[in-house]
Amino acid sequence: MSGAWSPGPTDSLPDVRGLLVGHAQRVGDGWLTGTTVILAGVPGAVAGVDVRGGGPGTRETDLLDPRNLVERVQAVVLSGGSAYGLASVDGVMRGLADDGLGLPVGPGQVVPIVPAAIIFDLGRGGEFRNHPGPELGLEAYFRARDGDDGGAQGCLGAGTGAVAGGLKGGVGTASSHRSDGPTVGALVVVNAMGSTVDPSTGLLWAATGDPGLSRALHGAHPAHPAVTSKPTPGLNTTVGVVATDAPLTKAQCRKLAEAGQDGMARAIRPCHTMFDGDTVFGLSTADSAQATSPADLNDLLAAAADCLSRAVGRAMLAATSTATAAGSWRSYRDLHLSRTGGGG
Repeated sequence: MSGAWSPGPTDSLPDVRGLLVGHAQRVGDGWLTGTTVILAGVPGAVAGVDVRGGGPGTRETDLLDPRNLVERVQAVVLSGGSAYGLASVDGVMRGLADDGLGLPVGPGQVVPIVPAAIIFDLGRGGEFRNHPGPELGLEAYFRARDGDDGGAQGCLGAGTGAVAGGLKGGVGTASSHRSDGPTVGALVVVNAMGSTVDPSTGLLWAATGDPGLSRALHGAHPAHPAVTSKPTPGLNTTVGVVATDAPLTKAQCRKLAEAGQDGMARAIRPCHTMFDGDTVFGLSTADSAQATSPADLNDLLAAAADCLSRAVGRAMLAATSTATAAGSWRSYRDLHLSRTGGGG
């Protein structure tokens, strides 16, 4: 590979060929949660995963071990609702099966392969047991299949009830492209115990070394400690996807996921705590699973880390202040940019 990386056409995960994104959420009447689907289409995506948080909630991650049989997944689900929210995958599988997409297991029969990871947002809408289920998963699947949500960011989908370091979290996405070929993209749901903000400057940690984010944060200021709510241990977890259209094996997709975790650690401090279930999936949408050379893979890994870090910053910029019967959470923009009108 040669040439410099630059943001993709939409600077979002769907810039990676073959990927579509859909969000579904419920807000009000005790609800503040949702589900996000990353749809891989035909023939699916080669996939790997990296789990580093001490309290993960996942589904079908063992299948992604390079030693195991299945090579490709049809979709990845990121959801609110803690362990309850894994039920949203059933709706996604239903939609895929109805469309004939999945692992062939007999004449005309398929089993959709859909790994998933969840965040803890239970009770933030006011009713503890209001969580995503199959219906919300199916709605998010339809939105992905129909290309409705593209590069949407902020308090939607799995990021609807997200909170990060006491500030309102959400969904963020970013992409990078080389003129001579490959694209790398990331999507993340930021719901961390740690903070995304440098308390001494009021700048997002993700802005370090990122000129675009730095320009967007012009005029940011430190928040007064009295107006920053404290994170609650156990009610956390950041989850995401990094993907490329370069050909990768399952083992290389796992390395891609690991690089995404590196990007997360740049943008959230502390990261990967015992009270987070931080999980990142790595995907390759290339038609055939080939081994990219170590030198080219190294280049992709660096871009993946940059994309996920930038996606965290964009999630925090896009989030909006939210209040429910259970509490209120200020957005980064309101807390750190409101005095100057910065953030353009």
